Amino acid sequence: MGSNNKPLPPMKPKTHYHATTNGYSSDSGSSSPPISPRRQFSHRHCRRRRLPSKAHSFSRRESFLSGLFVGRSFRYFFLLTLLYVSGLIMCAGPFSAMIQFRPSPGSVYRSHEIFQKLWHEIQSDNLSAIELSSVWRYKRKLKEQKPCSNTTASRHFESFVSGHYLIVEANGGLNQQRSSICNAVAVARLLDAILVIPRFEFHSVWRDPSEFSDVYDEDHFITTLEGYVRVVREIPQELMERFEFNISNIPNFRVPAWATASYYLGEVYPVLHQQGVIRIAPFANRLAMKVPPHIQFLRCLANYEALRFSFPISALAKKLVNRMVERSSSTGGKYVSVHLRFEEDMVAFSCCVYDGGEAEKVEMDSIREKGWGQKFKRKDRVIAPGLNRINGKCPMTPLEVGMMLRGMGFSNSTPIYLASGEIYQAERNLAPLLKMFPLLQTKASLATPDELTSFQGYSSRLAALDYIVCLFSEVFVTTQGGNFPHFLMGHRRFLYDGHAKTIKPDKSKLVVLLQDTNISWDSFKDQMKAMLAESDRKGIMVPRVRKTKRKTSIYTNPLPECRCLWESQNSTLKLTFTSPHA
Repeated sequence: MGSNNKPLPPMKPKTHYHATTNGYSSDSGSSSPPISPRRQFSHRHCRRRRLPSKAHSFSRRESFLSGLFVGRSFRYFFLLTLLYVSGLIMCAGPFSAMIQFRPSPGSVYRSHEIFQKLWHEIQSDNLSAIELSSVWRYKRKLKEQKPCSNTTASRHFESFVSGHYLIVEANGGLNQQRSSICNAVAVARLLDAILVIPRFEFHSVWRDPSEFSDVYDEDHFITTLEGYVRVVREIPQELMERFEFNISNIPNFRVPAWATASYYLGEVYPVLHQQGVIRIAPFANRLAMKVPPHIQFLRCLANYEALRFSFPISALAKKLVNRMVERSSSTGGKYVSVHLRFEEDMVAFSCCVYDGGEAEKVEMDSIREKGWGQKFKRKDRVIAPGLNRINGKCPMTPLEVGMMLRGMGFSNSTPIYLASGEIYQAERNLAPLLKMFPLLQTKASLATPDELTSFQGYSSRLAALDYIVCLFSEVFVTTQGGNFPHFLMGHRRFLYDGHAKTIKPDKSKLVVLLQDTNISWDSFKDQMKAMLAESDRKGIMVPRVRKTKRKTSIYTNPLPECRCLWESQNSTLKLTFTSPHA
């Protein structure tokens, strides 16, 4: 027995390994290394070859049956759940409809639906029409200020000894060019330079080859500024000889937007003094709004007195105003003007969606690609039509303008002048507006074809006609913003004792109302009358001056900064501008 009893090998200490997702121990306190995957497999395989006891076999069978039962129960539960959901779908409709989110108020164009619903009430509602003579109730009271001094309002800049010349290139449409011209007059005085008649950039969008003399009275411009800023038509030949008689050879000085007076004196003047001539292109928005008072006065002088439209424009515009007054005899010669920006390119650029469906989308995509290339297809470009509409960035349709004005109380006998380019799908989109306002006129309906022949293809000259007719309306309605309404509101403030006499709709509020299919006509009218009252109140307000280079635009809010010119010239300007029968 002793010879057969071999000593037992020493017992190895047990090492516990905690199961983890990768098969290795997560117990950092163990001193033994983890078993390799191959050794783990061999070890488990050997243990399975041992004959299990009966109790152990029974335990394993019980575990297997229990797991099988649980697995089947889970499958049955999952199957029952699917049957239940399927029943809900069959009873309640498509599942997508159950989880579909409602669009944000104002994000969807439904104005045409609202119009169809309310048209009968709109058509019959002319009993309580507003009188054009009583639209504006607020009166502007200009605060008492220091009297205008000779340094501000008199011609005291008599000496031009520098012999330096300033050339600018006015870019953009009619009124952006106008701001460039006024700023050029101010900069020329600031730099003690002689201003060359501003050149107009040929823009790929407007495609108008007009020059300064085609739009403005050049002689009047030069004469009015005498004693303040010297203006010439051309640079002397001896100076041009240095640049081979080519203005493009004159080095172009790139001035940052909204540059201050100190920037011009510190950066631009030394170069001008050295070269004798300087060219700045482009020139739009290249001068800050905050400048010394005597420089600001020159902006006012240029805008409201020196810039007079050329004779062909002013002569035809005078006829259009006369004809509009004649067609407004039922309202005492007063009429409403509307600046509508619902042209094809404007609708496309806004990326807003209206009621044209897939055909509209295809057409707008084509226009965007033709006019702006791949700009709207870039990966970083976010196009959100609904958000644009909520934020008031979508051009108002003719239908929306008509509903707004009828809601404010303007009857169907109100004379309307429509200032606009070519309306997108004009026949379809203008029909509702014409139903609401049958006395609507445009420059094309007021003028004869022969009278308009020389204006066709010249966007600036056509815009000038609209500008003048809108200027003398009793009510001006702006629908989209931009330089045209901003300049017009300022010009009307200058003429009409500080009141812009302008309806500026709250478009963010309007789109919510025009999406509410449950709104009543009376409720809509109440909201529109409140909007008209707000426009009346804001028409006399002077915005707070913000501490920024841009400040508040003097072209939109000329008073009180243009007060000295207003006091000295107002009576003459009113006599000239508001006498269409003269």
